[in-house]
Amino acid sequence: MKTPFKWLAVTVAAGVFAVTSPAIAQTPMKLVLAHAVAPENPRAIAALKFADLVKEKSGGKMTIQVAGASQLGDDLTMLSALRTGTLDMSINSQGPISSVLPELSALGLPYLFSTQAKAWEILDGPIGQELGKKLEPKGLILLAWMDNGIRQITNNKRPVTKPEDLKGIKLRTPPDPSTVDMFQAMGASTQQINFSELYIALQQGVVDGQENPLANIHAGKLHEVQKYISITNHKYESTPFVMSAITWNRLSAEERKIVKDAAQESAVFQRGLMVAADEKLLAEYKKMPSLQISVADQSLFKAATQSVWDNWEKKPFGAFVKTLRAASK
Repeated sequence: MKTPFKWLAVTVAAGVFAVTSPAIAQTPMKLVLAHAVAPENPRAIAALKFADLVKEKSGGKMTIQVAGASQLGDDLTMLSALRTGTLDMSINSQGPISSVLPELSALGLPYLFSTQAKAWEILDGPIGQELGKKLEPKGLILLAWMDNGIRQITNNKRPVTKPEDLKGIKLRTPPDPSTVDMFQAMGASTQQINFSELYIALQQGVVDGQENPLANIHAGKLHEVQKYISITNHKYESTPFVMSAITWNRLSAEERKIVKDAAQESAVFQRGLMVAADEKLLAEYKKMPSLQISVADQSLFKAATQSVWDNWEKKPFGAFVKTLRAASK
């Protein structure tokens, strides 16, 4: 009597497996991509573009859930999550990632790149590839170099046209060593505040000013709580688009190609948004009666920050700094 029931159990199990296996196989792979910027920021727009590209290239077999505006914490929190495998991807920031790879901060040394195009040339070449390889032992896979623009200074105290104008100004900077060194060399008092908290900090006078590309200033509505914008072009900053190595190692070769290709395409798209924003926003800001635009004497700022270069070339990765400087000329 036991034999028929045993046969029936095996038959039913086989039938269930036959029905459920294709359904399981067809379930889309869902990956989470996080960033810390406002919805209008080119970085946020590019994240949505990336999600669309992955869905399209995979035929719907892969989907990306975008968690923006610091929903999953600030850049440093996301970086830790990437390295432990609790987050799949992040369009992160140069400063936080330089905490695990100090050489990365050298990309933001004063007046290293005269244009964004020159920076992209370097990042898309051997130097950018070398930095990507160095991130892998840290648990991070570099997918693409996005852009965080050429940066300007805003504040509520006075126009900044020469380094001396920064003395006594409390300036928010990202947690990026080269940026901190640069502004301290020029006499500013620097503080690190999360970008998501910067509007309130400026409004309440916790800090007097900050520095960012115009696209970030606009997306964060910082112009609403600042009086002066100084066109200093003092530094470039990259936006590394990175994936958890733990997630990367779970992907097939085909899935890796889909992710990498979509990341590269969305990076080109994001770079274009950043460049277009500079011209458009500068024209808009010049028309605002609440803002005063000034153009800084860059030669004075370059002279004032020469000591930063001297000190950075003496660091343990000083050879890399010299190589980067030579390649940028």
